[in-house]
Amino acid sequence: MSTPICDFVRRYIGGGVVRMHMPGHKGCGPLGFEALDITEIDGADDLFHPEGIIARSEENAGAIFGAHTLYATGGSTLCIQTMVQLLAVYARSRGQRPLLLAGRNAHKAFVNAAALLDVPVRWLCPAAGETYYSGAVTPEQLERELTCSREPVTAVYLTCPDYLGELPDVAALAAVCRRAGVLLAVDNAHGAYLKFLFPSRHPMDLGADLCCDSAHKTLPVVTGGAYLHIAHQAPELLHRQAKASMGLWGSSSPSYLILQSLDAANELLADYPEKLQALLPQLESLRRRLAARGWELLSGEPLKVTLCPKGYGYTGPEVAAALESGGIYPEFYDPDYTVLMVSPQNDPSDLWRLEEVLAALPRRAAIRQGPPPMPRLEQAVTPHEAMLSPWEEVPLEACCGRISAAGALGCPPAVPVVLCGQRIDAAAVEVLRYYGFHRCAVLTE
Repeated sequence: MSTPICDFVRRYIGGGVVRMHMPGHKGCGPLGFEALDITEIDGADDLFHPEGIIARSEENAGAIFGAHTLYATGGSTLCIQTMVQLLAVYARSRGQRPLLLAGRNAHKAFVNAAALLDVPVRWLCPAAGETYYSGAVTPEQLERELTCSREPVTAVYLTCPDYLGELPDVAALAAVCRRAGVLLAVDNAHGAYLKFLFPSRHPMDLGADLCCDSAHKTLPVVTGGAYLHIAHQAPELLHRQAKASMGLWGSSSPSYLILQSLDAANELLADYPEKLQALLPQLESLRRRLAARGWELLSGEPLKVTLCPKGYGYTGPEVAAALESGGIYPEFYDPDYTVLMVSPQNDPSDLWRLEEVLAALPRRAAIRQGPPPMPRLEQAVTPHEAMLSPWEEVPLEACCGRISAAGALGCPPAVPVVLCGQRIDAAAVEVLRYYGFHRCAVLTE
């Protein structure tokens, strides 16, 4: 497959040109990659109005994913912001007020974009006992919510996979959306590789209308590289306005290093499925061996190893500390979980090293304490109003009764424990304390 962006930059570097344009390093610098770092000069195309090399490269990516695919250099955050704005425009094109049904485990990028645009969101909350950043939406739950809605719903917004690797039934959820005549948008930031499973489990192959992938999370792409996918059968307005919507949120100086990485990935993905299929049995074997030692693991997406360490007598931070002392850095941990992300770029020896570190931990008495239940909080003011109001940061013990100015969150998982504009109560304080918060931003009184 061709790599038009990479080819252009190589020709430019080899042409003996004088750089009388940005950036200021002029192709020289201490990191070694500066020569590859260019800007939107003649011939380099324009990310938000592509007609040349970027357009051709995006077409290559679209051929791989079976969709109208757009590049983003601001990660899935930029794609999520774009999706929210597009859905709002789509609703108004139909003479309707935008209304989104969203899983409560939505990333802060969605929460913030909806608040800034004043797009109403009705939350699909997790079942009792599930974490605030997990909890898959079921088709039955979604059908009930859509049937009971007194206002027309514009779209359903789901996070799949979530940070723990859980995968809701996107195909069944998409069928519910189709029957109800609403669009389905999916945050697939952690699941770009799902396209290359047999069969594909990628949301675009399961019926989603819009979807974002953080290419950099699971594919051989540098940090910040992402895709926005629009289904070919999606409303024409989404296709026509996507780039303009993305330009509202994205930098006018997109990184050509990231663009080259996305471009090069199109070629690298030719043998990615083969590498992925070789890795999956190794991961499954590792999970079986860990389970045989007494470790509890969550099932879900194939490239995450999610430990539930309390049954083995440890908290997530304790396991993370042991792993890091052995030179292994996990993706995420909290009191209840430790999450490790693997890709075909990992060497097989990495899995053996992981197993060795975990095997060296002596089993202890199980820890029975789990997270406190998530409260259902009063929406005291709209998220839009709260987002644009003055605020102050106060100790957690002084938050009770106050209105959240910005969602209290840890990153990862970047899912707000308390949503912007909600009134914090004693139960919310207990949850925040459990997840390690000591201070919280609240509206000034």
